[in-house]
Formats: sequence, C-alpha cells, structure tokens
Amino acid sequence: MGRKKQPHFRVVVADGQKPRDGRFVETLGYYKPLSDPARLVLDMERVDYWIGQGALPSGTVSSLIKKARTGGDEKVAVGEPDVEAEKAQQAEELAAKRAAEKKALEEAEKKAAEAEKAAEEEAKAAAEAAEAEAAAEEGEAEASEEGEEPEAAAEEPDDDGDEDADESDEGEPAAEADDDEEDDAEKSE
Repeated sequence: MGRKKQPHFRVVVADGQKPRDGRFVETLGYYKPLSDPARLVLDMERVDYWIGQGALPSGTVSSLIKKARTGGDEKVAVGEPDVEAEKAQQAEELAAKRAAEKKALEEAEKKAAEAEKAAEEEAKAAAEAAEAEAAAEEGEAEASEEGEEPEAAAEEPDDDGDEDADESDEGEPAAEADDDEEDDAEKSE
C-alpha cells in the first residue's frame, strides 16, 4: 500500500499457507509511519477475536498491538484522527495568520504614513532653508549693488585715461562707414 516514499501498511489476517501478498481473510486496521505523529488504527475487538482463534501476529504487528493497547506514545498516535478537531485547528491557524497579516499591513501603513510625514517635514524644512537662502542672497545683492556704485564711479576715471578704450570707440564708426559705402554701391547698380 502507499506510494513511493510514502508507506502505508494494512494490518490483515491471512492464511499461513497462502503467499505473503496473496488473498487475506480480514483487514484489522492500518499503520501510517510517516504522518506526524505516526497513525495506528486497529480494531482491537477483532484483533482479540483472531488471537483467540489461534492467529499468530508477526513481530511488527505484535509491537503495534502493544502500542495500541497502551494508548500509543509520543511517536505513535492510536485511533482515527479527529476530523472536527483538525478542522478547528486549521481554522484557528488561518485566523491567526490573517490577524498577523492584518497587523503587519496596519504597521506597514503606519510606517508609510510616518515616512510621508517625515518627508513633508523635510520638504518644509528645505523650502524654509531655500527661502532663507534666497532672502540672504537678495540682502547680499542689495548690499553689493550699493557697494558697487562707488566702485564703478572710481573705475570710470580710469577708463577715460586708457588709450585702449579710445581705440575701440574709433573702430566702431569706421565699420559703420564701410557699411554705408556698400549700401550706396548697391543702390547705384
């Protein structure tokens, strides 16, 4: 019984003269060793009946019968699993998982709101800093404009004394004269 790497054993009554995997007389229960804990289900009334009739259990089956009589242990659970209890446990686990997800979502929203609030505060602080900087620059510009006017007046006498400045002034009218000559040449044509 079972599948590859998932064993599942039936406990049966079979004739000793028949092949091991041959026909059996009655199924007494089953054993699932890989479930957690291992699950053992035996009909103890029928087991006692067949032992009374002279049936000899194998070594493995006799150890399973002993475990079934003692009520199992931490590794082996005896009896059918309680379907209602499993469903209730799954429902509790699901409710706990949903509550944890809801709490995590609320915390994430709270963190996002705090981050947004912090970003707004940073933006306000940056805007105030920019306004303060702009006001400081305007104040510096006004102060520098007032301070530059006397300097410009001081520089003007220096420009009058420079010969380079006079040459540049003389060069401009000469260029205008050349333009006038070209215009006159075009009109005469």
